[in-house]
Amino acid sequence: MTEPRETESRTAESRPAGPMPSIYLGHGAPPLLEDAVWMEELGGWARSMSRPSSILIVSAHWQTAPMAISSTRPVPLVYDFYGFPEHYYRLRYDAPSAPDLAARVLGLMPATEPVLERPTRGLDHGAWVPLKAMYPDADIPVLQLSMPDLDAEHLFAIGQRLAPLRDEGVLIVGSGFLTHGLPFIHEYFLGKPGAPQWSVDFDQWAMEALNRGDVDELFAFREKAPGMPFAHPTVEHFAPLFVTLGAVARPDDRPDYAIEGFAYGLSKRSFEAR
Repeated sequence: MTEPRETESRTAESRPAGPMPSIYLGHGAPPLLEDAVWMEELGGWARSMSRPSSILIVSAHWQTAPMAISSTRPVPLVYDFYGFPEHYYRLRYDAPSAPDLAARVLGLMPATEPVLERPTRGLDHGAWVPLKAMYPDADIPVLQLSMPDLDAEHLFAIGQRLAPLRDEGVLIVGSGFLTHGLPFIHEYFLGKPGAPQWSVDFDQWAMEALNRGDVDELFAFREKAPGMPFAHPTVEHFAPLFVTLGAVARPDDRPDYAIEGFAYGLSKRSFEAR
Protein backbone atom coordinates (compact mmCIF):
# COMPACT_ATOMS: atom_id res chain seq x y z
CA MET A 1 0.00 0.00 0.00
CA THR A 2 1.50 3.34 -1.01
CA GLU A 3 1.61 6.32 1.29
CA PRO A 4 -1.31 8.71 0.71
CA ARG A 5 -0.49 11.91 -1.09
CA GLU A 6 -0.47 15.06 0.97
CA THR A 7 -3.48 17.25 0.35
CA GLU A 8 -4.33 20.81 1.30
CA SER A 9 -6.01 21.16 4.68
CA ARG A 10 -9.77 21.09 4.28
CA THR A 11 -12.19 22.85 6.61
CA ALA A 12 -15.92 23.44 6.32
CA GLU A 13 -15.29 27.18 6.51
CA SER A 14 -13.06 26.99 3.40
CA ARG A 15 -15.64 25.22 1.26
CA PRO A 16 -17.78 27.26 -1.15
CA ALA A 17 -21.26 28.17 0.03
CA GLY A 18 -24.29 26.82 -1.78
CA PRO A 19 -25.67 23.36 -2.51
CA MET A 20 -24.13 20.22 -1.04
CA PRO A 21 -21.55 18.60 -3.30
CA SER A 22 -22.06 15.30 -5.05
CA ILE A 23 -19.28 12.85 -4.16
CA TYR A 24 -17.74 9.61 -5.36
CA LEU A 25 -15.70 7.49 -2.96
CA GLY A 26 -13.87 4.20 -2.67
CA HIS A 27 -15.57 2.33 0.13
CA GLY A 28 -13.37 -0.67 0.86
CA ALA A 29 -14.35 -3.75 2.85
CA PRO A 30 -15.08 -3.62 6.61
CA PRO A 31 -11.33 -3.76 7.54
CA LEU A 32 -11.24 -0.16 6.25
CA LEU A 33 -12.65 0.71 9.67
CA GLU A 34 -9.35 -0.42 11.24
CA ASP A 35 -7.17 1.52 8.77
CA ALA A 36 -6.26 4.69 10.68
CA VAL A 37 -5.09 6.61 7.61
CA TRP A 38 -8.16 5.83 5.52
CA MET A 39 -10.49 6.53 8.44
CA GLU A 40 -8.93 9.96 8.94
CA GLU A 41 -9.14 10.71 5.22
CA LEU A 42 -12.85 9.91 5.13
CA GLY A 43 -13.58 11.53 8.49
CA GLY A 44 -11.64 14.67 7.61
CA TRP A 45 -13.49 14.90 4.31
CA ALA A 46 -16.85 14.77 6.07
CA ARG A 47 -15.73 17.44 8.54
CA SER A 48 -14.71 19.70 5.67
CA MET A 49 -18.24 19.73 4.25
CA SER A 50 -21.38 21.33 5.58
CA ARG A 51 -23.49 18.93 7.58
CA PRO A 52 -26.04 17.33 5.22
CA SER A 53 -29.73 17.25 6.04
CA SER A 54 -29.78 13.66 4.77
CA ILE A 55 -27.71 11.32 2.62
CA LEU A 56 -28.68 9.53 -0.59
CA ILE A 57 -26.19 6.81 -1.44
CA VAL A 58 -25.77 4.62 -4.52
CA SER A 59 -23.56 1.61 -3.84
CA ALA A 60 -21.76 -0.78 -6.15
CA HIS A 61 -23.40 -3.60 -4.22
CA TRP A 62 -27.03 -3.01 -5.11
CA GLN A 63 -28.15 -3.40 -8.68
CA THR A 64 -31.79 -4.21 -9.38
CA ALA A 65 -34.30 -3.33 -12.06
CA PRO A 66 -36.55 -1.50 -11.76
CA MET A 67 -34.66 0.91 -9.54
CA ALA A 68 -35.41 0.58 -5.82
CA ILE A 69 -34.96 2.42 -2.55
CA SER A 70 -34.01 0.89 0.76
CA SER A 71 -36.29 0.68 3.76
CA THR A 72 -37.69 3.90 5.20
CA ARG A 73 -37.87 2.35 8.65
CA PRO A 74 -35.13 0.80 10.82
CA VAL A 75 -34.07 -2.64 9.55
CA PRO A 76 -30.84 -4.66 9.97
CA LEU A 77 -27.78 -3.90 7.88
CA VAL A 78 -26.84 -6.11 4.95
CA TYR A 79 -23.59 -7.98 5.72
CA ASP A 80 -22.78 -8.73 2.11
CA PHE A 81 -19.22 -9.98 2.53
CA TYR A 82 -17.76 -13.37 3.23
CA GLY A 83 -14.88 -14.95 5.14
CA PHE A 84 -14.21 -12.09 7.53
CA PRO A 85 -13.84 -12.31 11.34
CA GLU A 86 -17.09 -12.62 13.25
CA HIS A 87 -16.93 -9.16 14.83
CA TYR A 88 -17.55 -7.50 11.47
CA TYR A 89 -20.95 -9.18 11.33
CA ARG A 90 -21.93 -7.58 14.64
CA LEU A 91 -21.19 -4.01 13.57
CA ARG A 92 -24.14 -1.63 13.50
CA TYR A 93 -24.98 1.68 11.90
CA ASP A 94 -28.32 2.81 13.27
CA ALA A 95 -28.81 5.92 11.17
CA PRO A 96 -32.32 7.41 11.07
CA SER A 97 -34.46 6.38 8.13
CA ALA A 98 -35.33 8.98 5.50
CA PRO A 99 -39.00 8.74 4.45
CA ASP A 100 -39.14 12.40 3.36
CA LEU A 101 -36.11 11.92 1.12
CA ALA A 102 -37.67 8.74 -0.26
CA ALA A 103 -40.78 10.70 -1.23
CA ARG A 104 -38.64 13.33 -2.96
CA VAL A 105 -36.71 10.68 -4.92
CA LEU A 106 -39.94 9.06 -6.04
CA GLY A 107 -41.28 12.45 -7.10
CA LEU A 108 -38.18 13.30 -9.15
CA MET A 109 -38.37 10.18 -11.29
CA PRO A 110 -40.61 10.10 -14.38
CA ALA A 111 -43.34 7.53 -14.87
CA THR A 112 -41.03 5.75 -17.31
CA GLU A 113 -38.47 5.25 -14.52
CA PRO A 114 -40.39 3.45 -11.75
CA VAL A 115 -38.80 3.17 -8.31
CA LEU A 116 -39.79 0.28 -6.06
CA GLU A 117 -39.82 0.47 -2.28
CA ARG A 118 -38.03 -2.38 -0.51
CA PRO A 119 -39.33 -2.27 3.08
CA THR A 120 -36.96 -4.95 4.39
CA ARG A 121 -33.77 -3.87 2.61
CA GLY A 122 -31.07 -2.38 4.85
CA LEU A 123 -27.86 -0.59 3.93
CA ASP A 124 -25.19 -2.79 2.36
CA HIS A 125 -21.49 -2.50 3.20
CA GLY A 126 -20.91 -0.16 0.26
CA ALA A 127 -23.11 2.29 2.14
CA TRP A 128 -22.60 1.70 5.85
CA VAL A 129 -18.82 1.14 5.87
CA PRO A 130 -17.89 4.57 4.43
CA LEU A 131 -20.68 6.31 6.33
CA LYS A 132 -19.46 4.76 9.58
CA ALA A 133 -16.09 6.34 8.84
CA MET A 134 -17.47 9.71 7.76
CA TYR A 135 -20.44 10.14 10.12
CA PRO A 136 -19.74 7.77 13.02
CA ASP A 137 -22.52 9.16 15.20
CA ALA A 138 -25.08 7.75 12.72
CA ASP A 139 -27.34 10.73 13.33
CA ILE A 140 -28.06 11.77 9.72
CA PRO A 141 -30.97 10.15 7.84
CA VAL A 142 -29.77 7.79 5.09
CA LEU A 143 -31.51 6.36 2.05
CA GLN A 144 -29.95 3.92 -0.42
CA LEU A 145 -30.89 3.87 -4.10
CA SER A 146 -30.15 0.91 -6.34
CA MET A 147 -28.63 1.05 -9.81
CA PRO A 148 -31.14 -0.26 -12.37
CA ASP A 149 -28.32 -1.18 -14.78
CA LEU A 150 -24.66 -0.43 -15.45
CA ASP A 151 -25.17 1.84 -18.46
CA ALA A 152 -23.02 4.93 -17.87
CA GLU A 153 -25.23 7.38 -19.76
CA HIS A 154 -28.40 6.12 -18.08
CA LEU A 155 -26.83 6.44 -14.63
CA PHE A 156 -25.68 9.96 -15.51
CA ALA A 157 -29.28 10.84 -16.47
CA ILE A 158 -30.51 9.48 -13.12
CA GLY A 159 -27.97 11.72 -11.39
CA GLN A 160 -29.33 14.68 -13.32
CA ARG A 161 -32.82 13.90 -12.00
CA LEU A 162 -31.48 13.81 -8.46
CA ALA A 163 -29.52 17.07 -8.73
CA PRO A 164 -32.24 19.31 -7.15
CA LEU A 165 -31.78 17.42 -3.87
CA ARG A 166 -28.40 19.08 -3.40
CA ASP A 167 -30.16 22.44 -2.96
CA GLU A 168 -32.12 20.85 -0.11
CA GLY A 169 -29.00 19.87 1.82
CA VAL A 170 -28.85 16.26 0.58
CA LEU A 171 -25.41 14.74 0.15
CA ILE A 172 -25.46 12.49 -2.93
CA VAL A 173 -22.87 9.72 -2.69
CA GLY A 174 -21.65 7.31 -5.36
CA SER A 175 -19.84 4.52 -3.52
CA GLY A 176 -17.55 2.21 -5.47
CA PHE A 177 -13.80 1.94 -6.09
CA LEU A 178 -11.93 3.66 -8.92
CA THR A 179 -10.12 0.41 -9.73
CA HIS A 180 -11.40 -2.94 -8.54
CA GLY A 181 -9.46 -5.77 -10.15
CA LEU A 182 -9.71 -8.06 -7.13
CA PRO A 183 -8.77 -11.26 -9.03
CA PHE A 184 -5.40 -9.71 -9.95
CA ILE A 185 -4.06 -8.27 -6.67
CA HIS A 186 -3.29 -11.30 -4.51
CA GLU A 187 0.30 -10.24 -3.89
CA TYR A 188 -0.83 -6.77 -2.73
CA PHE A 189 -3.09 -8.32 -0.13
CA LEU A 190 0.03 -10.13 1.08
CA GLY A 191 1.83 -6.84 1.58
CA LYS A 192 3.52 -6.02 -1.72
CA PRO A 193 3.91 -2.22 -1.89
CA GLY A 194 2.59 -0.02 -4.65
CA ALA A 195 0.02 -0.91 -7.28
CA PRO A 196 -0.08 -2.90 -10.53
CA GLN A 197 0.48 -0.88 -13.68
CA TRP A 198 -3.07 -1.42 -14.92
CA SER A 199 -4.39 0.20 -11.73
CA VAL A 200 -1.98 3.13 -12.02
CA ASP A 201 -2.81 3.63 -15.70
CA PHE A 202 -6.58 3.55 -15.19
CA ASP A 203 -6.33 5.93 -12.24
CA GLN A 204 -4.27 8.41 -14.28
CA TRP A 205 -6.62 8.17 -17.26
CA ALA A 206 -9.69 8.73 -15.08
CA MET A 207 -8.11 11.69 -13.30
CA GLU A 208 -7.15 13.35 -16.59
CA ALA A 209 -10.63 12.81 -18.05
CA LEU A 210 -12.23 14.20 -14.89
CA ASN A 211 -9.90 17.20 -14.93
CA ARG A 212 -10.92 17.95 -18.53
CA GLY A 213 -14.59 17.39 -17.76
CA ASP A 214 -14.61 14.86 -20.59
CA VAL A 215 -17.77 12.97 -19.71
CA ASP A 216 -17.93 11.32 -23.14
CA GLU A 217 -14.47 9.83 -22.61
CA LEU A 218 -15.58 8.49 -19.24
CA PHE A 219 -18.75 7.04 -20.77
CA ALA A 220 -16.52 5.03 -23.13
CA PHE A 221 -14.28 3.66 -20.38
CA ARG A 222 -14.80 0.04 -21.42
CA GLU A 223 -13.19 0.75 -24.81
CA LYS A 224 -10.89 3.71 -24.08
CA ALA A 225 -9.46 3.30 -20.59
CA PRO A 226 -5.99 1.76 -20.27
CA GLY A 227 -5.84 -1.11 -17.84
CA MET A 228 -9.17 -2.59 -18.88
CA PRO A 229 -10.45 -5.18 -18.23
CA PHE A 230 -8.04 -5.75 -15.32
CA ALA A 231 -9.06 -2.51 -13.59
CA HIS A 232 -12.73 -3.52 -13.75
CA PRO A 233 -13.37 -7.15 -14.75
CA THR A 234 -16.93 -6.26 -13.72
CA VAL A 235 -17.87 -2.60 -13.76
CA GLU A 236 -20.26 -2.09 -10.83
CA HIS A 237 -17.62 -0.28 -8.73
CA PHE A 238 -16.99 2.34 -11.40
CA ALA A 239 -20.65 2.82 -12.34
CA PRO A 240 -21.72 4.93 -9.30
CA LEU A 241 -19.32 7.62 -10.50
CA PHE A 242 -21.80 8.49 -13.25
CA VAL A 243 -24.63 9.18 -10.78
CA THR A 244 -22.21 11.49 -8.95
CA LEU A 245 -21.30 13.38 -12.13
CA GLY A 246 -24.88 13.61 -13.33
CA ALA A 247 -25.94 15.29 -10.10
CA VAL A 248 -23.54 18.22 -10.36
CA ALA A 249 -24.26 21.54 -12.01
CA ARG A 250 -21.08 21.55 -14.10
CA PRO A 251 -19.63 18.06 -14.66
CA ASP A 252 -17.07 19.70 -16.95
CA ASP A 253 -15.38 21.42 -13.98
CA ARG A 254 -12.36 19.80 -12.38
CA PRO A 255 -13.45 17.95 -9.23
CA ASP A 256 -11.85 18.37 -5.83
CA TYR A 257 -9.91 15.21 -4.96
CA ALA A 258 -10.40 14.45 -1.28
CA ILE A 259 -8.50 11.14 -1.27
CA GLU A 260 -5.79 9.81 -3.56
CA GLY A 261 -3.34 6.92 -3.47
CA PHE A 262 -3.76 3.16 -3.45
CA ALA A 263 -4.88 0.49 -1.01
CA TYR A 264 -4.02 -3.15 -1.73
CA GLY A 265 -3.08 -2.09 -5.26
CA LEU A 266 -6.45 -0.42 -5.95
CA SER A 267 -7.02 3.29 -6.52
CA LYS A 268 -8.72 5.04 -3.59
CA ARG A 269 -9.27 8.22 -5.64
CA SER A 270 -12.36 9.94 -4.24
CA PHE A 271 -13.72 13.35 -5.13
CA GLU A 272 -16.43 15.93 -4.70
CA ALA A 273 -17.97 18.00 -7.45
CA ARG A 274 -20.44 20.84 -7.54
